[in-house]
Amino acid sequence: MSLSDKLRAYTRLMRIDRPIGTLLLFWPCLMALVLAAQGMPDTKVLIIFIIGVVIMRANGCIINDYADRNLDAHVERTNMRPLVSGEVSTKEALSLFVVLGLAAFSLVLWLNPLVVQLSVVGIILTVMYPFMKRVTNMPQMFLGIVWSWSIPMAYAAQLGEVPVEAWWLFMANWCWTVAYDTMYAMVDRDDDLKVGIKSTAILFGRFDRHIIGLFQLAALGCFVMAGLMAERGVIYALGIVSFIGFAVYQQRLIYRRERAPCFKAFLNNNWAGMLLFIALSLDYLV
Repeated sequence: MSLSDKLRAYTRLMRIDRPIGTLLLFWPCLMALVLAAQGMPDTKVLIIFIIGVVIMRANGCIINDYADRNLDAHVERTNMRPLVSGEVSTKEALSLFVVLGLAAFSLVLWLNPLVVQLSVVGIILTVMYPFMKRVTNMPQMFLGIVWSWSIPMAYAAQLGEVPVEAWWLFMANWCWTVAYDTMYAMVDRDDDLKVGIKSTAILFGRFDRHIIGLFQLAALGCFVMAGLMAERGVIYALGIVSFIGFAVYQQRLIYRRERAPCFKAFLNNNWAGMLLFIALSLDYLV
């Protein structure tokens, strides 16, 4: 395999060619930084978190593919991933995981001790998540913790502490993550049943759409509470309204539980998060 082919395989392993996961990590992290700073975050902190999100999302993909390397061949959406096809060896994947993990950890060393402590927990959670699909029917709920961990880290970096407001935002993102990752799991449900992978899409069964709706509603309530505690105004409220609109649209997409519309509903959450972040930022500017 040529060097260019190997680099392309690494790119696919880290999902650099599919930035949706990075974007879904960005919006709550950036919201946390803006709320903690009451407007504009410290430039150094902002840069560190932007780079850190990119690295940790890539690292999460690597360890996920390593854990699922013997199962991905049996799932339609994943049967051409680099570890399955042999383009990247398990040794290469683990080596890259370690290098990126050390790079991410070196970034937080520029911040205060509380952020460093929280980052250690974050790395442990990242390693644990892929294996949750073997031991629990609710791996999406564990992913919600992993996907939300940047929120207390952002507050700690900006304020040196994690106030109650941060945990409302944490819970909002946790509920939202469970909702959209269950949509994602609906895409693979038939294949997952065959190979024994567990998910909330399987656990919820015929009540999947209804329970996703409840998580969307809970996320909405927690986003409202975070905004109220931060004394946000009309523009943030408009962002909340847009979030409701996106949730309704996503419910329409998943109504028939078809693969392509369910995946489209999952992708649509990027726009929901982006507009809520923009609304929050504008609310501080005007």
